[in-house]
Amino acid sequence: MSRAESGIALCAAMAPITPAQRRELDDGLSQRTIALDPEGYFLIRIDTEAGELVVEHFGNGINDQGLATDPETGEVLSCRGGVPRTADAIYRGRSAKEVGIALSEGEGPWLLSRLDHALYLGRELQRAEACLDQGLDYIQD
Repeated sequence: MSRAESGIALCAAMAPITPAQRRELDDGLSQRTIALDPEGYFLIRIDTEAGELVVEHFGNGINDQGLATDPETGEVLSCRGGVPRTADAIYRGRSAKEVGIALSEGEGPWLLSRLDHALYLGRELQRAEACLDQGLDYIQD
């Protein structure tokens, strides 16, 4: 789907929306089909005692149906429960920016291969940081 077909306007002025309308828009956009990053996925949590954001990276395969699979067994990974996996890498930082820089700058190797995945992580890191600042629970989208 092209950007024009998605209904997302580029550089066009739009009428302002309320916070409730913005949440509804975002909830709808969260339901779209996405292509998985062949480099793997990240789980984000906050460590309130340390005052840090924690990002764990897990490698995966992708099957013919576009589903994430365990790289060792080839079995489809479950989003809800399943066998615990060990992270390939763990990043910790005091801010979204600090973790984002660790994930995307320097010599590599890179655990991100898709721009949409990087943008998603940036949004989620900002949300996690806001929850950390406000003493709220964080649930990854």
